[in-house]
Amino acid sequence: MNKLQRERKHDETVLFINQLRYGVWLLGVTAWLFAIAERMIAVSDGAYFSSKEIFQTLIICLLLMTWLYLQPETNQAPVSLRSSHIISQEYILPYPYLCQIYHLLNLKHLETIHNFSLNNLKISSVTHVQATSQGGIIKFQTSLDSPINALRMWRSKNVEVDLILHNPYTVELSIPVYNQKRMVVLFNVLPLTQNEHYFFIDIYGDLQWWIKPLMKVLLHFASCLTLFEDLPYLRALSERNIDNLFYSHKSSSHESMYLYNRYIELCNT
Repeated sequence: MNKLQRERKHDETVLFINQLRYGVWLLGVTAWLFAIAERMIAVSDGAYFSSKEIFQTLIICLLLMTWLYLQPETNQAPVSLRSSHIISQEYILPYPYLCQIYHLLNLKHLETIHNFSLNNLKISSVTHVQATSQGGIIKFQTSLDSPINALRMWRSKNVEVDLILHNPYTVELSIPVYNQKRMVVLFNVLPLTQNEHYFFIDIYGDLQWWIKPLMKVLLHFASCLTLFEDLPYLRALSERNIDNLFYSHKSSSHESMYLYNRYIELCNT
């Protein structure tokens, strides 16, 4: 076994241990949420709230918040980033990594693939594009037409969102939230085999400390939901000749596909 194989084996072992720790932590979050739901149902069945029942529910909520802060570290981000880190998720997906890249760089997927989870979010216009040495940047206006859209809890109706291709494997989505703060979603794609890849989701935000425990729960649920929506689309892409999408010169000229075209340009240089 050469040095490269040993390093890869070590990386896979570390990743497995991290995934195992994260799985145990996520199972604990589910158990605490179930306990809270069971307590609320038990309380609602009674004619009144006893002080004992209220105390038990508060204790369970406190334990859940404590458990959320015990989330295992799964990234190696700098300290300045770790302080604003909210959640991490890791997956092994049985599709070529180029399917994931194509999906992430296609702005229209926000309106189509995630029509349900984003509650009819609309892309109004592309406001800025810029090439970088290893990728590019696109800024676009989004609007929330529905007054009951859950996203209105933490962002304005109309905001300008940044989508950044940092390198062939890393894509960033940066979204303004209230009070001049931002939430950043960092996607990392790592090829495993020709038909498998690791998919990492890390979400950062300079939010107030008191809202982070609630946001952890909401963002974990939202990330799982959006991934669930992705799977049929990724499966359909994997059944096509995905190489033709990246290594041929037949690409969409629409401005919403700027980063996709930039990726093709980098692939063909």
